[in-house]
Parts: sequence; structure tokens; C-alpha cells
Amino acid sequence: VQLQASGGGLVQTGGSLRLSCAASGRTFSSYAMAWFRQAPGREREFVAAITWSGNNTYYADSVKGRFTISRDNAKNTVYLQMNSLKPEDTAVYYCAAVGDYGELVMGIGYNVRYWGQGTQVTVSS
Repeated sequence: VQLQASGGGLVQTGGSLRLSCAASGRTFSSYAMAWFRQAPGREREFVAAITWSGNNTYYADSVKGRFTISRDNAKNTVYLQMNSLKPEDTAVYYCAAVGDYGELVMGIGYNVRYWGQGTQVTVSS
């Protein structure tokens, strides 16, 4: 599976962006998908995840209520709708195919199988 993220950009505080992650490969729909982000000088952190069916989602506390992850398996694409953006959301955002959604939610591990390239999100104050 190859992943291509897009949709990043510069936005003012309180604004919105929608990231997309297009996947190639026929096995996309079998993977849970997730978004991570990495700010300068900080470790990469988990943002949101969604099961292969799209029926279940999970969010980091820092984005809960503001971000929404979704997917369209017919289009091999996963999305991250980001609303009420804050300067602390500034980071490079990465999409990923994960091996086990349950383990991710339970904090056992992320088990990332594939990473996409990042897309920069910058929120100005």
C-alpha cells in the first residue's frame, strides 16, 4: 500500500482544513487507518484512527471534538477534517495504515504497516 497525503496549508486560528490520504493497492479497505503529526522538535504523536469499515473512530484528547476522521473505501481515501484549529496544531501530518485498531485504542502499540509522506499544516495566531 502506498499512501499520498495532501490538503495541508496555512490557516488562521479558528479556521478549518481537510486532509486527504489517497491509497494505492487493493488491500486498502482491509486496514485500519490513522493520522499522526509531528511538530518541530517534538516526537511524532497519534491524532486519530478509524477501523477498516469506518464504523469506529478514536481520537487523541487534544483533538477530540475538533477533528473528524473518515474514509471512503470506494475511493481508497481517508480524510481528516480539522476545525477550530489552534497554533499548537501546527505540524507535519502523516497518514498511516495500521495493523491492529484494537491494540492502538488499548495503548498497546500503533503497529504501523505503511506511512504516507507528510503534509504541512501551519496555524497562524
